[in-house]
Amino acid sequence: MEIKLAYTDEAILHCRAVMLALRPHIPQDAFLPQVKEMQQEGYQLAYIEADGKAVAAIGFRYQQFLFSGKHFYIDDLSTLPEYRGKGYGSQLLDFVARLAKEKGYGVITLDSGFHRQDAHRLYLNKGFQIASIHFSRKIHDQSQ
Repeated sequence: MEIKLAYTDEAILHCRAVMLALRPHIPQDAFLPQVKEMQQEGYQLAYIEADGKAVAAIGFRYQQFLFSGKHFYIDDLSTLPEYRGKGYGSQLLDFVARLAKEKGYGVITLDSGFHRQDAHRLYLNKGFQIASIHFSRKIHDQSQ
């Protein structure tokens, strides 16, 4: 299965349905501008096609922190519901792992909601460990 990177507006929009399956709070017309802005911050979007459409996608970026050094951070991993269980998420995680290794990055990190138990099984099966608890605090409602 070929994994493609989405750089053009057309390719990014090709991934919209699969990404909005994970992030339904994003308005459809806001998806492209938000991804393009995130790309300016290093975000990359890769996807797998089946039946002429993007059916799985992963968003990631390279980061560096004092506590962990250089690492790849996975922002998003999504598969359309009707295509789950076919190994697409696993292939996308392997793709990011290969990129990290090629670039000399020693760690891949991600955050996942407590309720995403199927995703947690996948991450644990791929060698991820639960290393921390992520805290966040809303300062204001971004929709206003």
